[in-house]
Amino acid sequence: MSELTFHYYMQLTQQESEQTFRLAMETAGYFAFYTFIEDFRGGLKSYSDEDKQLYRLKLDRASALFPTPEQFSPSWNTIWEQFNIIFVAKNEALSAISPSLRDGEWQILIDNPYSHQQVVCYPSLVFTEAAYMYGYFQRDLKPHECLRMQKVTELLTVNGRKEASLFPDT
Repeated sequence: MSELTFHYYMQLTQQESEQTFRLAMETAGYFAFYTFIEDFRGGLKSYSDEDKQLYRLKLDRASALFPTPEQFSPSWNTIWEQFNIIFVAKNEALSAISPSLRDGEWQILIDNPYSHQQVVCYPSLVFTEAAYMYGYFQRDLKPHECLRMQKVTELLTVNGRKEASLFPDT
């Protein structure tokens, strides 16, 4: 049903339409809500400055329309809190870094200098995805962990040799 999509939800302007959307979603159940949540997550990854207010409004409305998302799945009991943390942190990044400086490759690094765990790196990101991940990882950041969102300015890269592969002929 095309009326149960995230895209359709983002176009709704009247509360009566939102209530109809909510009732249809509750009737449709888990798979429809799953798709809605994943598409909402995709929207949070891709939106930029001009969509901040729309996403604030739609996030607030979605959490009011579905105050107990765990009715669809227990794993979603904090989904609106998670999305809000991502939204706030992403907007922090959008505000801190001028649009003229956002081109190129970005990466996210997570490090704890007081542990023996390896540094976690998410490379090859566009700015909006890096800003999303900057928010995504803040929720579960442990004491002494450091989260970095940084632009790659110089890069050397090399791929492994085919001859060194366990399967050199493939």
